[in-house]
Amino acid sequence: MREVVDGVFEVGIGYVHVHLVVTDDGVVLVDTGLPGRSARIEQALHDIRRTIGDVTTVLLTHHHPDHTGGLAEVRRRSGARVVAHRDDVPYVTGEKQFVTRHPIVRLVGLFMGRAEPAPVDEVVSADGAVPLPGFTALHTPGHTPGHLSYLLDRDGGVLFAGDAAGGRRGGRVGSPPKMVSDDLAAQRRSVERLAGLDFDHAVFGHGPALTGRAVEAFRAYATF
Repeated sequence: MREVVDGVFEVGIGYVHVHLVVTDDGVVLVDTGLPGRSARIEQALHDIRRTIGDVTTVLLTHHHPDHTGGLAEVRRRSGARVVAHRDDVPYVTGEKQFVTRHPIVRLVGLFMGRAEPAPVDEVVSADGAVPLPGFTALHTPGHTPGHLSYLLDRDGGVLFAGDAAGGRRGGRVGSPPKMVSDDLAAQRRSVERLAGLDFDHAVFGHGPALTGRAVEAFRAYATF
């Protein structure tokens, strides 16, 4: 576990990151990691002297099971409200099933397992403030139709990019593998849009966090 900025913790669960944000009103969890691995979240909370009951809100970036795998368990045990974009909600709740034709992604899915469906309490349909202070939701489609990024007003701005982009060595930004994204052109436009914002730090579902004018890495990638 790494504290990226004051009160924002990056937690590795296998090959994916979830993020804990300590606020005055409890802990906000951004994504919930792989199926069957929610104990890692509980351990991370214990390490910062919190419990699962302190989680008040879960912000989902998108519906893929490596990001929603622990959602049902966390929600049951904490009572946290769940926030997701309208276009991804049916996959989170189980109304629709995520299906991919790519053989490698299908194989990975067999080993990973399915995420247990869970209710969504707050549905985002447009950019704007989510129901907790300091966070702004940004619709960044492409990886999935309802992918959301979140901007936290803290320490010069912290972007939770989810899988809209990925961190790379050397302080660079890249894209997720093409085979796991729904619309590559839309994903590119979303990265370009994020590059037009202002933030000092960025954290990702995959890859290392960037600190210190992280937006410049997005701008370099968007103009590549």
